[in-house]
Amino acid sequence: MVRKRSWRMTFFVFLLIIVALGVVVPAFAPLPSLSSDSFSRFHYKHSEKKTEDAQKFEIADDMFWKDRMPFQIIGGDLHYFRVLPEYWEDRLLRAKALGLNTIQTYVPWNLHEPIPRKLVFDGNADLETFLKLCKKLDFLVMLRVGPYICGEWDLGGFPAWLLAIEPALRLRSSDPTFLSLVERWWGDLLPKVAPLLYNNGGPIVMVQIENEYGSYGDDSSYLHHLAMLARRHLGDEVILYTTDGGTRATLEKGTISGDSVYSAVDFSTGEDPWPIFKLQKEFNLPRNSPPLCSEFYTGWLTHWGEKNAKVDAEFTASALRKILSKKGSAVLYMAHGGTNFGFYNGANTGSNESDYKPDLTSYDYDAPIKESGDVDNAKFKALRKVISEFTTAPLPSVPSNNMKAGYGDIKLHNTAFLLDILNFIDPTVVVQSERPVSMEILGQMFGFLLYVSEYAAKGNGSVLSVPKVHDRAQVFILCPSEDNGERPKYVGLIERWSNRAIDLPYLKCVAKISLYILVENMGRVNYGPYMYDRKGILSSVRLDGSILYNWKMLSIPFHNFNEAQRFNPIIQAANSAFIEIFDRKYPKDNLENISKEPAFFSGHFIIDKINNVKDTFISLKGWGKGVAFVNDFNIGRYWPSFGPQCNLYVPAPVLRQGENLVVILELESPHPELVISSVDHPDFSCGSRSSSLHQL
Repeated sequence: MVRKRSWRMTFFVFLLIIVALGVVVPAFAPLPSLSSDSFSRFHYKHSEKKTEDAQKFEIADDMFWKDRMPFQIIGGDLHYFRVLPEYWEDRLLRAKALGLNTIQTYVPWNLHEPIPRKLVFDGNADLETFLKLCKKLDFLVMLRVGPYICGEWDLGGFPAWLLAIEPALRLRSSDPTFLSLVERWWGDLLPKVAPLLYNNGGPIVMVQIENEYGSYGDDSSYLHHLAMLARRHLGDEVILYTTDGGTRATLEKGTISGDSVYSAVDFSTGEDPWPIFKLQKEFNLPRNSPPLCSEFYTGWLTHWGEKNAKVDAEFTASALRKILSKKGSAVLYMAHGGTNFGFYNGANTGSNESDYKPDLTSYDYDAPIKESGDVDNAKFKALRKVISEFTTAPLPSVPSNNMKAGYGDIKLHNTAFLLDILNFIDPTVVVQSERPVSMEILGQMFGFLLYVSEYAAKGNGSVLSVPKVHDRAQVFILCPSEDNGERPKYVGLIERWSNRAIDLPYLKCVAKISLYILVENMGRVNYGPYMYDRKGILSSVRLDGSILYNWKMLSIPFHNFNEAQRFNPIIQAANSAFIEIFDRKYPKDNLENISKEPAFFSGHFIIDKINNVKDTFISLKGWGKGVAFVNDFNIGRYWPSFGPQCNLYVPAPVLRQGENLVVILELESPHPELVISSVDHPDFSCGSRSSSLHQL
């Protein structure tokens, strides 16, 4: 029993660390005014000669030229922030074996500046190390610095604290305050990038401005400002480029004319590329339009509730051959998709902002290099065969798939109810307001937010409505009793995409009834007109038609991917007392019968030898919805009841020899056997769904 209690104590220290209830309040230093200095305009001056041994990448005669030799870009997107650093080289070597000569990657602002003026360029955000590794492996790099990236990434890469600024910013525009913040961010980022430009001996040959802006807006002043700002930091030799859909309408709005910014195109796989490349020429300088599809889709994204996206291997390879066979260039999107670890997944909307579609944790994308790095698949082989036809040197040998292991069933134990842990929170971190406020206003970017109010019981019950909630709210009521032994009662669910009123039952109470609304941020919209996507309760809450006032709000952020743990010492002090009270009041036999109330479950598995530490997947079949942590690493969201993803990928660097701790926050319906499994394969067969494969 001593050993068992010791393990539970260890778990609770871990659990209360990951709950991490520190509140960060955005604060902004005075912003620099926008410079009106004229920037030197970049022109492709191919007649100017430098020393013969200088590296040079340029455009002339409708071709790319590398060190004065014609060059065909056969590239692929591989995002450093979706792969653990320990696996960067492994994934790049697989891209090399595919036949790629260029890596394209986004730079997400929110990863590198999660809090205003707190810059992060280490760990999973160590961009410079990733770029140097590309150089070491003889890749060129096309760097997509944003500030907007899309990429199925939370808020399109913008930091969510931008949404806390009042008056509200106009994202992706020439709004002076927004541009000042972009100028400050690029003032931090681009000087790090400049030494790694190709003409300075690095791998970066092209730098993308914005992303598919022609599908969003028509603020040419904004685009010109970005181009001038990039030139200020990067100089005149690097090729700046834009990417837009291959239609006249999108190119007219997304091209930066007059600044010698090269315009690339993207289009649906299978479309005839050459009429689009002919159109592309109209938006580039004469003889400066090498045909380039900068996003050649090898697969597609998948939202929760959809059938997992698949695109036929031979169809994809045939479409690529049509581009390469006439000396066109292409960048595979994606070469390797990776994983949306933590809470960084994005979302799309349909015809309105309520038609909300969050992305999976997996970003496998049906790419040739699978989420776990596997290359023994039909798409890798088909694309490699086509690419080999257009390369002069033999391709490197194909590495074998990385070893994976299934460590078997893992028995979990009910450890705590989420709402009980909140009883031990320092009252000073609770925010009070007459009306509910958003997550961002509270300085919280990810996770959950608990809203608490109270109301007087009515004989016929009451009707609760929340017209605007982002994204998913679980509603509970609690009737105070003399022995304080009652548990919160689950009464319903309010979802952004299917908002409806909830009937609150009549309860005979000695005091007012407590109302708890737990709101989950499921990922901010990253594409389209509804990107200004604050989270939480964004409207008044009405009870029987009348506005309900006097709210308390408590942030439950957890720690995100690449985020340092934030520890609350008051929670630590309460830890031992909480365990004692929890054991006394809620024995395990009673816990097994309680569902629909968010609860933590924990368990562990043993890896006996260091050489047995391998990639694995945690299967959550039979569970409802929640978030999973392995050894304090946020491996992401799960929702097998909705599907299609059943298993979460766990890279070997997350694991260790000996005991490995798994903690899940289950929001609604635990597995009846309280069992999860460590298996050696992915699984996208869960849920009830219909195919909605499409391209944005």
